[in-house]
Amino acid sequence: MAVAEERIRTSEPPRLRVRTRIADLWRRREVLVNLARKETKVKYKSSALGVAWSMMNPLLYLVVFFVVFTFILPSRVPDFAVYLLSGLLAWALFSTGLSGATSSVVNNASLVGKVAFPREILPLSALGSSLVNFGFQFLVLLAVMLATGYGFLGSQIVLLPLALAVLLLFTLAVGLLTSALNVRYRDTAHLVELLLLAWFWFTPVIYPARLVLDKSTELGSPLLFQLYQLNPMVHVVLGFQRALYGARTFPDGTTPVLPDAGLAWYAIRLGVLGAISLALLLLTWRLFFRRSGDFAEELG
Repeated sequence: MAVAEERIRTSEPPRLRVRTRIADLWRRREVLVNLARKETKVKYKSSALGVAWSMMNPLLYLVVFFVVFTFILPSRVPDFAVYLLSGLLAWALFSTGLSGATSSVVNNASLVGKVAFPREILPLSALGSSLVNFGFQFLVLLAVMLATGYGFLGSQIVLLPLALAVLLLFTLAVGLLTSALNVRYRDTAHLVELLLLAWFWFTPVIYPARLVLDKSTELGSPLLFQLYQLNPMVHVVLGFQRALYGARTFPDGTTPVLPDAGLAWYAIRLGVLGAISLALLLLTWRLFFRRSGDFAEELG
């Protein structure tokens, strides 16, 4: 007579109850803060410049792309430095947050095997550490704006907190999925890195989305631009750019760099993406939760 195997969850209740879980995470907020602080300290341990390295990253991108798109492949985008950094700011938070979240459970295998706590804290702490770096990188953008006399206190700045909230929501939703998969399939972290490399070039960070629209029109294929807009990061980056770079035109004085629409147009698109990201978060959270009780065993 065959005996059915019974799998016992090691540290988690059988079902995810969202309100109860959120309350549990709030009670353990000190653990989250300490882990996020540890993630930030470990990253710059034994470093002479410390957190200043988080500022060096966008500065290096700025110098490289500025040289390339000013002297080698001239870009027609006015105030290209501000345009570039406003998009890089969003992309850097997304890429570092997703990469950190993906590896967060595996990197803390010893902690998972010894301490009982909500496992969601691990990808959340990785995202929190990336948010700290985002703050320092934002200072770089402000410094560039001040140095160039670029105004940034217009009404469009109201889009920034909305775009940031949607970005964090989307990154967490994807990060919960990849972190859970990475425990069993360690190739996940490498696949995420490759995906981010390709994803970057399909996002209007160093080139304006207007170029994709013009190219799709030139080819007589409006579907191309519609497919391009299926990339969630397109709308997030456009939100950051509209909030920080503003409504500017190309040197011809008539063609807008960003989509020629009011703030409500951007806000609605970010709101729709936020709702989709929330639904995705609920799905990936449940998957993460179902697998989290077995993390200790799989990592052992």
